[in-house]
Amino acid sequence: MEELVAAVRRGDADAVTSLLESGADPDTLAQGLPVLCLAVAAYDEDVAEALLRAGADPLRPLPDGSTPLTRAVDGGWHLLTHALATGRRPLPAPARADLLARARRWAEAGAEAELRRLTGLTGPIERTRVENDEIGWWCEQLRLGPMTVRDEHRAVLTSMEALYGIRTPFDELVARALAHPDRNHVVWCDVVFTLGRRTDEETWQWSRDLLNHPDRLHRLLAADLLLSLILGDVVKGGQPFWDRGRELVPWAEQEEDPEVLAVLLHAMTHDSAPEIEAVGLSYLTHPDPRVRALVPETVHRPESLTTVLTLARDEDPGVREAVCHWLAHHRGSEPEVGDALVALTHDEKQPIRLCAVSGLAVRDDPRCVEAEHRIGPVAEELREDERLLDVWRYQRRREEADGG
Repeated sequence: MEELVAAVRRGDADAVTSLLESGADPDTLAQGLPVLCLAVAAYDEDVAEALLRAGADPLRPLPDGSTPLTRAVDGGWHLLTHALATGRRPLPAPARADLLARARRWAEAGAEAELRRLTGLTGPIERTRVENDEIGWWCEQLRLGPMTVRDEHRAVLTSMEALYGIRTPFDELVARALAHPDRNHVVWCDVVFTLGRRTDEETWQWSRDLLNHPDRLHRLLAADLLLSLILGDVVKGGQPFWDRGRELVPWAEQEEDPEVLAVLLHAMTHDSAPEIEAVGLSYLTHPDPRVRALVPETVHRPESLTTVLTLARDEDPGVREAVCHWLAHHRGSEPEVGDALVALTHDEKQPIRLCAVSGLAVRDDPRCVEAEHRIGPVAEELREDERLLDVWRYQRRREEADGG
């Protein structure tokens, strides 16, 4: 099956799928190893998943005693490890124990130290930032000599423990996240996701207590955890903290770090307590645009609308876009909302112009028809945006209302 091996090597997932559907063996060997190992080594998720769907064996014993699954664990590949472990059949107990032990060894030692131990090399490590545009997180890929790994091992361990019903202590998970101090790192994200799905009072209190920590990273993690808890476990329909954002007001009033404050405000926007609006409006002129962008989401009283509209003229495009999005979803009949959206159809940023025109159309404001041409030639990344059809939908509604 040289064709399958070649397709796997060049990362052609469509060709791999076609060959598998034509009868190619998903466990085809390439230089003594199943082609799944090639995909694992290349961090090629699409090809690996195509092979898995066709029945590739993640537990196939290899000459060195490893398996495709353990190679994924050692390589620090969080998503594929999960896919391999939750495939067509549950892992037997020995394989499960080996997976957890390997992940813990890497997590406790750290990717760099374990990489040096296994290779025996002391030279410089080649580091590459790898971003997942679809999910929005990133990791670091480390290469030393012949070996390449990613620093996702703590995420591998965290997600596998959760999968197998192991309730890892709160402090241990906090330490894992803080080992990768960035809200968008895969380990930080996975810890936040895991603790956010617990939705129990104990986790809420521990997270809230963490807001008192003198270190900003601890407070940032606490704010992220509280946001995740408020959003709840959507899959299971549990949102016991949905209306408890008001409890965060004292911390939001005194927080000086803008990133922490922005996450706190985001968490609070899901509650409509009047004290939350007061806190939000107090940051109307905050120097950090991340904070100003969240002010509209804290507002619920019509009398505060005029104040919020000042942000539609903010110097920062991110703030203007956030305000435009809020106005586009505002269902009040105040004429100044439509006027503000019309003004935003002249914005220098095309996504803001598109959002403003869409907002006018959804509000059945006839000015959307004339404003539509101001969107201009649509950038490639916006061509599939459903909002481009909103003016057409408005015109159809008008025709139907007129008996057309």
